[in-house]
Amino acid sequence: MSGSAMNRLVLLSGWGCDARLWQALNGHWPSGLEITTPNWPGYGQHEALDDPASLDALAEAMASELPSDAVWVGWSLGGLLAGALLDRLPTPRALVLLGMDERFPHPEGVSEAALATFRKSFRRDPAGTHAHFLRWQLGGEPSPRAAHQRLTALLGDTAGADTATLAAGLAQLAEIDNAERLKAPPCPVHRLAGEADPLLAPAVRERTDLRLPEAGHCPLISQPKRLASALAAIAEAPGRPLAEKVLEPMP
Repeated sequence: MSGSAMNRLVLLSGWGCDARLWQALNGHWPSGLEITTPNWPGYGQHEALDDPASLDALAEAMASELPSDAVWVGWSLGGLLAGALLDRLPTPRALVLLGMDERFPHPEGVSEAALATFRKSFRRDPAGTHAHFLRWQLGGEPSPRAAHQRLTALLGDTAGADTATLAAGLAQLAEIDNAERLKAPPCPVHRLAGEADPLLAPAVRERTDLRLPEAGHCPLISQPKRLASALAAIAEAPGRPLAEKVLEPMP
């Protein structure tokens, strides 16, 4: 790495997981990177929005956290939201969609009907549904039990976000469609996914730029070294396609 101050990554978490999740990558970054892990409004200590579903309010709240001289890395819902903010904030050096496509529901992944059922369950039992989701999303990891223990060690047993923010996030998963925005994106867009991600349709996984082996929806937990290496390569040269060499485990 060159050590350039331009090598900045902003890491954005997904639904039901606050920014502590990214601590899983600590110790795996090469030198010369500036890493920030802001929380979305309503998560951690970040004050919730009056209207958690408003993308305009979200852009205003996150403007100082999403600088144009950085690569935005959005995992899961974080990728969907980051894509939606491209036309509301100054353009970043690149956008990385990790475990997310232009939109979330897919007939061969998580269908609209399945997501609607999940939202109904969340309205009935927010805490229990969130706990179920954490286990569900880990289904594609090589060792789901160990991955859940690691995730719990990082996040604890609670969602780390208020119920209104979580409900709005589920609505955003159902409704946001970035296909038009990303048809001619204002910056390079890189798509990464675990090769066994249970939340993505097989066709979606197949067309990613990089599939991380022996990983599901949470390569942060199961393949932190490989993921950090791939993200560092993007930060170094955002406009260059990901080379296969980033799959090699770092020594």
